[in-house]
Amino acid sequence: MDDLKPYAVFAETVSGGSMSAAARRLGMSPSAVSQTIRALERQAGVMLLHRSTRKLTLTEAGARCYPHCLRLLAAANAASDSLLHARDAPSGELRVAAPVGFGLHIAPALAPVLAAWPQLRLRLLVDDAMIDLIDERIDIALRAGRLPDSGWIARRLCQFDVVICAAPAYIERHGMPDTPQALQDHHWLGSMRQATEPKGDEEAPSMELDLRQGEQRERMRVSVRIVSNNQLSLQQMCEQGMGLALLGHADVHPALERGLLVRVLPHWQLPALPVAAMTPRRDGDPAKVRLALDALQRHFAALPGARPA
Repeated sequence: MDDLKPYAVFAETVSGGSMSAAARRLGMSPSAVSQTIRALERQAGVMLLHRSTRKLTLTEAGARCYPHCLRLLAAANAASDSLLHARDAPSGELRVAAPVGFGLHIAPALAPVLAAWPQLRLRLLVDDAMIDLIDERIDIALRAGRLPDSGWIARRLCQFDVVICAAPAYIERHGMPDTPQALQDHHWLGSMRQATEPKGDEEAPSMELDLRQGEQRERMRVSVRIVSNNQLSLQQMCEQGMGLALLGHADVHPALERGLLVRVLPHWQLPALPVAAMTPRRDGDPAKVRLALDALQRHFAALPGARPA
């Protein structure tokens, strides 16, 4: 395609009434404007303007060409305005991916943003499997734990305290562990991320516990009776009294408040779980992404059991 700039220069010259006016609007010198239009005339093989010391007059060819150049100029300005709008005002579709366990946090975090900007739409993909962020055109992906190497930018939101939980019914049947060593005698629920698969057919999966209390540290492996790839399912099974589970304090806070779960060894601490928002690597995030990131940061940082990143 031929360079479209000369047509824009021609349209600005006719609209402004002079080459000097067009030069000021385009940030060019008058001589550069004149040379650009002359080059366009030579290329087209027709005159576009009659020039005099007092004014410019369109030729017949120029009069036919001018409306098309105006539409070209309007389209270019509309394209520029749309980019400025994307940069400064959130609109269009915001595509967010999150693990299932984070699904309950998305609505309260982003509701104020969607309420303030009615031109913004949300598409939320909730899945514990690692979806293809590029194919799904994801704007923000929430991730917990160690982040895989990628070309994406990670923004730390917070760290979740991890707590050992059990249902009151389970404690009534099996007793409350009072030492870290006693944890090895209990049934455990674990996620596929936490559990290590056995090498032999007869062995059970296991996971490592790393507990600290002051200067004391206890590390051990416990057998995992139930493994799931869904964190919400693990919490539900824990509430049904099927075993102990390592769960994010922010996720189980409502269940603890209602008495559906109780904390086990509450004075011992486990390594915190880092939470991050990932965005594609680009020169500048559009407004919808910037506002959503700020809202997510505020919401996650204020959750019970969340620590600064």
